[in-house]
Amino acid sequence: MPMTASESAALSTQRVDARARLSARQGPGRTRIERLFQEGAAKIRMPRSQGDPLEAILINTAGGLTGGDRIAWEIEAQAHSAVAVTTQACEKVYRTRSGAARVDVRLAAGAGASIAWLPQETIVYDSSSLERRLEADLAAGSRGLIVEAVLFGRLAMGETVTTAHFHDRWRIRHGGRLVHAEDFRIGPDIAATLARPAATGGATALATVLLVAQDAETFLPEARRIIGDAGGASAWAVGGTGKLLARIVAGDGYALRKRLAPLVGLLNGQAGLPKVWSL
Repeated sequence: MPMTASESAALSTQRVDARARLSARQGPGRTRIERLFQEGAAKIRMPRSQGDPLEAILINTAGGLTGGDRIAWEIEAQAHSAVAVTTQACEKVYRTRSGAARVDVRLAAGAGASIAWLPQETIVYDSSSLERRLEADLAAGSRGLIVEAVLFGRLAMGETVTTAHFHDRWRIRHGGRLVHAEDFRIGPDIAATLARPAATGGATALATVLLVAQDAETFLPEARRIIGDAGGASAWAVGGTGKLLARIVAGDGYALRKRLAPLVGLLNGQAGLPKVWSL
């Protein structure tokens, strides 16, 4: 039967409103699931594993985000557990007619725990709008690795981004103290801004890598060697722990991954690179 006018209008304004939560605990021999909640298009799957970390794969079954969509992820690694989180594929942010897509991420790690937030790249399309918020609360003595990579279009697909809105906000705490805060906001003239020498000089693939751990500074020389002339890295002692921050810029996603993959492998310890990154 054909849809009524009201049904058609309701369908045209339907938006993604999804959330998922995972809490993991240290069990006999390895990290195990304590609680798992999924709603809407947000799904979490755990591949079979014989040891730590517990690997969680996030899936947005809507296939992407556009204006008005909302998706939230909450990941907790309880005391002495280890969790690594990635995504099934790159998240795509499509053209919007009105409003922004919103992604909220909350991470928590208990004492002696390890949490790694390692999603694949976010692909931003022309005329899109994304507001993303990431908050992490790391207990004293815990370890946190956070990675976000963004592609403003894909060179291999002939995609260019002239106008869009992108805002990424991070707040990271360790032992209750703020150890890292940043707001990266760009738009609406994306292409013109990125072309500036003080920005990326025209590079459209960007990545930020943050390691909060007692031994963070020990990775600095090798991290700088991997990054080379494609960005930079620095390390500090802050808030009773160590912090390593790296930025990578590249002309396309392939060039970005050539630097980002070995850097993540270095900083993620024995867990290395998530398997889905190479599929």
